[in-house]
Amino acid sequence: MVGETRPLLHRLQRVELAVRAAVARRRESDPQPDDPFRGLYLSDEAVDAALATAREPFDPWPADAPGSAPPVPATSTVGDPARSGDRLARLAEAAGLTPLDEALLLVALAPDVDSRFEQFYGYLNDDVTRRRPSIGLALRLCGQPEAAASARLRLATGAPLIDLALLRVDSPDRPVLSRGLWVPDRVSGWLLGADAPEPLLVGLAAPITPSGPPPADAAPLGRALDRAGARLAYLRERPGGSATALAVAALDGAGRAALAVDLPRLAADAHPAELATALVREALLTGAGLVVGPVQGDEPWAVWARLTVGEVPVLAYGTQPWDPAWTTRAPLQVEVAPLGAEERATVWRSALPDGLADGLDPAAATAQFVLGAPAIHRAASVAVQLATAAGEPVDETHLRAGARTQNAAGLERLARRIVPEVGWDDLVLPAPTLSLLHELAGRARHRDRVLRQWRMRPGGGRGHGVTALFAGDSGTGKTMSAEVVAGSLGLDLYTVNLATVVDKYVGETEKNLERIFGEAAGVNGVLLFDEADAIFGKRSEVRDAHDRYANIESAYLLQRMETFDGLAVLATNLRANLDEAFTRRLDVVVDFPVPDEAARRALWDRCLGERVPRADDVDLDFLAKAFELAGGHIRSAAVTAGYLAAAAARPVGMAELIGAVGREYRKLGRLTLESEFGPYLPLAS
Repeated sequence: MVGETRPLLHRLQRVELAVRAAVARRRESDPQPDDPFRGLYLSDEAVDAALATAREPFDPWPADAPGSAPPVPATSTVGDPARSGDRLARLAEAAGLTPLDEALLLVALAPDVDSRFEQFYGYLNDDVTRRRPSIGLALRLCGQPEAAASARLRLATGAPLIDLALLRVDSPDRPVLSRGLWVPDRVSGWLLGADAPEPLLVGLAAPITPSGPPPADAAPLGRALDRAGARLAYLRERPGGSATALAVAALDGAGRAALAVDLPRLAADAHPAELATALVREALLTGAGLVVGPVQGDEPWAVWARLTVGEVPVLAYGTQPWDPAWTTRAPLQVEVAPLGAEERATVWRSALPDGLADGLDPAAATAQFVLGAPAIHRAASVAVQLATAAGEPVDETHLRAGARTQNAAGLERLARRIVPEVGWDDLVLPAPTLSLLHELAGRARHRDRVLRQWRMRPGGGRGHGVTALFAGDSGTGKTMSAEVVAGSLGLDLYTVNLATVVDKYVGETEKNLERIFGEAAGVNGVLLFDEADAIFGKRSEVRDAHDRYANIESAYLLQRMETFDGLAVLATNLRANLDEAFTRRLDVVVDFPVPDEAARRALWDRCLGERVPRADDVDLDFLAKAFELAGGHIRSAAVTAGYLAAAAARPVGMAELIGAVGREYRKLGRLTLESEFGPYLPLAS
């Protein structure tokens, strides 16, 4: 470190030489050299003693060195051989500092390097309490007239020293020339070789390095930063895009490190503008670019104003369009598309170690997940941990579990998350219905190939989502089927709570739905709108204002479904109540019929399960033939029978099952007739 700071310390000798000259001039012009109160400030003898003492690593001054040597102009630092390897020289080049700026910075830095300068400046300020240089003193030591406007402007707003917080000016209530100058600790420490980050930025910004192969667009963006001088770029991220990976790779290609900044946390701070300045300064000192995001659109204007000061590259990212009103500097705008199949496979291979399960293709196993490169790396890390904990090689289950951990949490505030616990074997449905459900799952798995690679849905701003309608009476298996589809894809099911959506005030329902669709874009899951006819109803002829606003709501939903990028299922008991325009926008329509006798018997058997003890008198054939119930009602009756048997401490028998069916009939408002219950009618009461 001493070798790296030696050039800086040599340059500080020029400051000492200028101080010597200033002391000599003051003595010559002092009208009261024998002032008896001079000792209350700082005596001449004390200054002489300080000047006569040379400190390492400064080179000693000759004893006969003339104290009246003229100050060294700031421009004399240009071409100085001592600048080789000098951090100050690197900072000057990066920040666009003039030779005068460097000299002023050196003058202010001197007390942080050599405590003698506190005495010197106290003496020259004629105030022992003011041990840092004033603006007037700094200008004089740099050989500049105090009234020189061009020199004073180097210490005003708009100059790099001030805008980049390389130098601070205190006591704003004082006259300009008597205001003090000081160098922030981070700057003085860095100039002396310390690389510890700014404490203010801990938790707000962190270095980030490239991981995996660079995205395809990284090279052009890197050239724009390195050769074209682009200093502000906005990366608009689509679901599954990797804006941070692109930004980091582009900065790496331009020969810069990357500093990732949590923009929402920055904007929420009590002093965001000051933190933004500190971020730019940190990037300047470390030769990094700023990767800032995600952009929300409500950041204070001062944040963008401070972030775009100077020549530090700022790569912002977000999901919404860029608003030109945010900054006076026009950004280079880049659309960050989702990873292609080959790119995704490459990232998975780079993120996973050896020792995968035989025949496992990570990209194919997670094709239904929309993940960017950073999310894939995090998901792979979780998958490896799960497999290691289980003592197994990484398999499809571990990969999907890891991928699910990358879901944003915002949707859970608007919808109920269901972790699927049922599979295809649990469904009792006709073959045509099962076939359509398998088709729906296949669309989710292969939509990247069909819609993106083969471009089967080009233009028009259409999304890459998959939407389905499940229509049928209550209890016919619509919700369970959605859970099975989600489980087969390794996804969670999110059931939208209509209480969080429908609002009596005009326009609020649309806002609530937009929040749901927006949050769903960041989640790999199946979105289920149960009782969908309540919000996806038909448009009607406009007779009053209520009809008009109801039609606006339906029209909004039609447009929003067209641009949705996720997997959504609409479930309804009343298909006829849905607007016909929704039908064209649906990929799959599945009708759920009431189960026939054979299906009902299978449902009774499936709902009772293998663990429930059954009495010898259980007659599943009679139950299936006598009672025309949907699957949901059969499941409810089976559970009720289980409770009745548990309370009586005996196996489930016909008494419990018939009693449960009787209760289910009463819930449905149906009569318990002898023609249906036969000899078991007394048990139904």
